[in-house]
Amino acid sequence: MPRCLLTASVALTLAVPVLASAQMQVHRNFPANALRGELTVTAAPEVKLNGQDARLAPGSRIRGPNQMLLMSAAITGQKLVVNYTSEQHGLVQDVWVLRPEEIQQLWPKTPKEAATWSFDPIGQTWTKP
Repeated sequence: MPRCLLTASVALTLAVPVLASAQMQVHRNFPANALRGELTVTAAPEVKLNGQDARLAPGSRIRGPNQMLLMSAAITGQKLVVNYTSEQHGLVQDVWVLRPEEIQQLWPKTPKEAATWSFDPIGQTWTKP
């Protein structure tokens, strides 16, 4: 019995770094209506989005680079490059804090850009006209 527990604990110890690195490599799919911006939580639910005052919607979700949910209080004062969506009344609904490789991808910053560019939902790429 103790030998089985030892074997199981060693296997688990070896598997945790592999699972953690696999999670960090997850490709995230963003909706076509998401825009790129810079978000700073000032005093939740109040935020600055691209330097303008904005507000988080009730039930909004902020996902970190590892796709885990972040509490707005945990990132207060940090300037973060994000993709975000807004709900029908203009409140910020969904936020994804971007990883460095995601920041490098071309993404629209305004609704006007999103309306004139072409989006490939499979490749998650935007193309300017």
